[in-house]
Amino acid sequence: MTLPRMAELVLALDPDAQISGPGFSLVIDDIPVLIVTDVRANRMRAMVPIRSAHTMTPEQMQRVMQANFDSALDARYAVAQGQFWGVYLHPFKELERDQFISGVAQTVNVAKSYGSLYSSGAGQFGGGDSGDLQRELIERLLEQGQEI
Repeated sequence: MTLPRMAELVLALDPDAQISGPGFSLVIDDIPVLIVTDVRANRMRAMVPIRSAHTMTPEQMQRVMQANFDSALDARYAVAQGQFWGVYLHPFKELERDQFISGVAQTVNVAKSYGSLYSSGAGQFGGGDSGDLQRELIERLLEQGQEI
């Protein structure tokens, strides 16, 4: 991955995305997404704010930790500076197009499913309908980035 390549991908996902140096802000399904890169440290992070962490109950924290183990997959729930986030982390240089797009979509999905399924949508254990519905966002974003 390079910063110009990531900019191409971000703009394919949201033509109105904002690019500021090594960072990007975009909106997917009405969810704000922040992407921060550090090329020298070989890291990137996609983040979606979910809620204040200050008012989360121990039961809510327990549930998101369980989700981090089995249903959030490549995205994760995290707490920083009093905010509760959905995040996706990956080494920058090694990041491939499909990994990036899937990671962003999974991060949006963990935000959208907070309080219900707590899932990235990339995989579900069980036989319900939710997996197919959540997987739809990943497939749609991969299709948008297909021509790049």
